[in-house]
Amino acid sequence: MEQTETAVDNLKVIVFQLKDEEYGVEVNQVKSIERVEHITRVPRTPEFVEGVINLRGVVTPIIDLRSRFQIENADHSEATRVIIVTVDGMDVGLIVDAANDVIDIASSAVEPPPEVVGGVEAAYIRGVAKLEKRLLILLNLDKVLNPEEVAEVKEMESGSSK
Repeated sequence: MEQTETAVDNLKVIVFQLKDEEYGVEVNQVKSIERVEHITRVPRTPEFVEGVINLRGVVTPIIDLRSRFQIENADHSEATRVIIVTVDGMDVGLIVDAANDVIDIASSAVEPPPEVVGGVEAAYIRGVAKLEKRLLILLNLDKVLNPEEVAEVKEMESGSSK
């Protein structure tokens, strides 16, 4: 019985990079990881909304996490990826510098978020995982991707494409 509990106590996360920091989102919230495609700008959207892409026939809003977290912008590179996540039943793409790997983290290694981590507001952080020589910031996607803001972008785009 203990083995089942241990499996439940582990978080499986996708590790990605923004500037010099490593972040993680739970695998069960991630649909896919894509290369950056052409992003169509949508007028009058929040600054961190890059625009929308047509991903396999679905209009998907794209969020620039650097902009969302107020980290200085950087040019996209070969390593830049868009992580497609699902929040409140809606698909959203997150632009990240690189998607590194998938790891298991013991729940016991996750601590509550400090007030501020590398300029990222504590509200956006679910916790911080201590892994050997690394610190991994686990994101709270419900806060990072304010569902009202994202829904607004989708509505604007679907309205403009009619």
